Amino acid sequence: MTAKVNEGCISCGACVAACPEVFRFNDEGVAEAYADVSPEYENTAKEARDDCPVSVIDIEE
Repeated sequence: MTAKVNEGCISCGACVAACPEVFRFNDEGVAEAYADVSPEYENTAKEARDDCPVSVIDIEE
């Protein structure tokens, strides 16, 4: 499973807080997915996507 943070991130940090195993802030201060979503983090990655206030996270299985 892979995750992607699309353009439009507002740097709120919700995804980073929910699933730091997959999301982090890059040098520009916006969130990025830096790792594939392993099975043990699928639920938290999906929660991060669902809780994103600007809906910029895509997760593909």
